[in-house]
Amino acid sequence: MKQFFGMSLSGNLEEALRGLRTPQFIMLLSTDSQFEKHVEELEKKFPGVPSIGCIGMGYQARVVEQGVCVIAFSDGVCAAANVLEEVSTMPVKYIRRLEEDVKAVNASEGTTVCIDFCSGNDACVLTTIHTVLSQRGISLVGGTGDQGRVSANGKVYRDAVAYGIVRNLGGRVKTYKENIYHQMGDYRFIASNTDREHYILGTLNGKPAKQVYKDILHVTDEEILTRTFQNPFGKLNGNDTCIISIKEVQGNALACFRQVNDSDVLLLLELGDYKAIAQETIQKICREFPRRSAVFSVNCLFRYKLFSQQGYMQPYLQEMAALGSHAGFVGYGEHYNNRFVNQSMTCVVFE
Repeated sequence: MKQFFGMSLSGNLEEALRGLRTPQFIMLLSTDSQFEKHVEELEKKFPGVPSIGCIGMGYQARVVEQGVCVIAFSDGVCAAANVLEEVSTMPVKYIRRLEEDVKAVNASEGTTVCIDFCSGNDACVLTTIHTVLSQRGISLVGGTGDQGRVSANGKVYRDAVAYGIVRNLGGRVKTYKENIYHQMGDYRFIASNTDREHYILGTLNGKPAKQVYKDILHVTDEEILTRTFQNPFGKLNGNDTCIISIKEVQGNALACFRQVNDSDVLLLLELGDYKAIAQETIQKICREFPRRSAVFSVNCLFRYKLFSQQGYMQPYLQEMAALGSHAGFVGYGEHYNNRFVNQSMTCVVFE
């Protein structure tokens, strides 16, 4: 299979599509002001081709903060695209669509991946999707778009998740997740007084969450929102740790970018040697996939901000380019199988 990446800094979709021929699956990344227009134009240009889209930034050799990006697969994939609607209340109502699409592409473990763009309520959405994908051992990579809108097959939806089921006809696929954080000290907390709907973390070990964070790290209220780049929380999930970013201070509580529940066990994390960790991920992919057709990745907005502050974003994209055809988008939360994480990178590699 082949991966195409096109962009236009001015938001000209025709420019971004230049050179794209006979795509079999398309992903659109656009801006709030041009999203609907681009979705309509893309469907006219390639009618009937499975497509998904969201509002967000794309990247290949550079990050496109404004404008439009198109990532497409061709020459050896079988794909279907669709949406689950009402994700804030009952995404399972539409699960039949996903079941039918999985059958339509003859999805199978090791050759098929689900790529999704979500508008919100990610944890519930992933749990719902996983009930279907897990039956066939199919992995998932995706993320959250901006402004609560996604698209599928030429239509714009609110309160929905757009997904593509992509089968590689020429080899394997495998998903990866990169975590650049590790536990700080022996801090371990039991969460309580949480608000699941608004992702509020009220208390940690019975003390106000904001004060606990401030006392450990010696930061002011204003510094909390940037300190989360270095010191997010982590939620234990089996042998894995799901990263939880702090969104804002609300009184004595902390609002987060993913759901925290009463009695969740949380850790305090600290930034590791992210350059070395990125190299380890690249080396692992090269060992496991000596022949690579494409790599599609999702990088968290906070990773993008951190790497940019450290002058590492451009070198990072150059290092990832060594894998071959690499492209992706900057998400507001990352999806990895049935897990919703923050401040991470997830990707799928095609043989």
